[in-house]
Amino acid sequence: MSVFKACLSLFGLFYLLPLGVAALLYEADGTGANWRTADRSSVGALPAPARNPAAVVRIFSAKTVRWRGILASHSWIVFKPEGAPSYTRYDYTAWGELPIRINGFEPDGRWFGNTPQVVFAADGASAAALLPKIEAAIARYTWRNAGDYRVWPGPNSNTFVAAIMDAVPEMRATLPPTAIGKDYPYDGRWFRLTPSGTGVRLTFGGYGGLTLAWVEGIEVNILGAVAGVDIRRPALKLPGLGRFGLPQG
Repeated sequence: MSVFKACLSLFGLFYLLPLGVAALLYEADGTGANWRTADRSSVGALPAPARNPAAVVRIFSAKTVRWRGILASHSWIVFKPEGAPSYTRYDYTAWGELPIRINGFEPDGRWFGNTPQVVFAADGASAAALLPKIEAAIARYTWRNAGDYRVWPGPNSNTFVAAIMDAVPEMRATLPPTAIGKDYPYDGRWFRLTPSGTGVRLTFGGYGGLTLAWVEGIEVNILGAVAGVDIRRPALKLPGLGRFGLPQG
């Protein structure tokens, strides 16, 4: 078999087939058809501030709205300083006067009917130590003006959260492979350390790229769709379908 045919076979197996399966699952689920009235209530993943005065940091990700949920997810960050009476949620969205949206939704709410997964969690002293860096990263985020948001290849919600994670490598976490836009070069750098600081990432404007890292694993980005493997906690990463293997940790 020629190299070209081998590459086509791998592309079909690890990109086209998973995306086809994701499309079938989307049609079978049917939640995208009623996104305007979809459930956005809390999933109960956060402790009530009155019963938990400690600092809290969470990063959530959930399938995004309508047909884009076939291949993409939406990420956001939630935090609460010690003693604060409520959580603060930051999203980066295509609607509103400015793309950075504060407390527009329940902190741990379903994203238009889709249940979020926890990408990162910290509590108590460890969360409190992260908060100054998180708040500084949000304050200096470049793409914060009206019209800056772009669904593909970015900057979008996943670019925003990835930039925060990049500023706080102590998180040692990674967004799911369905977080299209996470590899967009928000700072213009095409070659850099990964957000965890445990490897390197090469990106071509978010349209393609390669990641080699201990925490992020090995990822190949083709037109924003990511396939790869996690070696640290063995798992397969597939576009549209996400992660299969040991949970992140």
